[in-house]
Amino acid sequence: MGGKRLFILPVLNQKMEEAAEMLKRPYVTLGLADAGAHSKQIMDASQPTFFLTYWVKEKGMFSLEEGIRRMTSDTADLFGIKNRGRLVEGAFADINVIDFNGMSLEYPEIVNDFPGGAGRFIQRANGYTSTIVNGEVFMESGKHTGVLNGKMLRN
Repeated sequence: MGGKRLFILPVLNQKMEEAAEMLKRPYVTLGLADAGAHSKQIMDASQPTFFLTYWVKEKGMFSLEEGIRRMTSDTADLFGIKNRGRLVEGAFADINVIDFNGMSLEYPEIVNDFPGGAGRFIQRANGYTSTIVNGEVFMESGKHTGVLNGKMLRN
């Protein structure tokens, strides 16, 4: 690493048994709130993959179906986002096709790809076969296909 080291706390609550108790509560929902404001200090975009690999796959605390529901329809319902979070006719659909057994997170890193060479944390994930946005393949095996088929969410 050329004499460089990176020290991070990926989970602020280091007592994972307490985090597990919180996650079991019916009024707790999963979500991200930073919106990139602290992109060089924290990186929480890996939260869905961590949830699936750690709490669902490793710990068996939730079934895969329950884990997916908590990240999709539960969140959409909480925030009143209509026609999202479910695969139903007439709804907008963003679909991740996953290799659940192959899911994992790589080590976080800082890349300098923001304007002016500014840095940000990223954390790559494995196990995402493809992402389909409104009927078109957006990502395939971790590579962007060039498709920009997303829509602005408005309620």
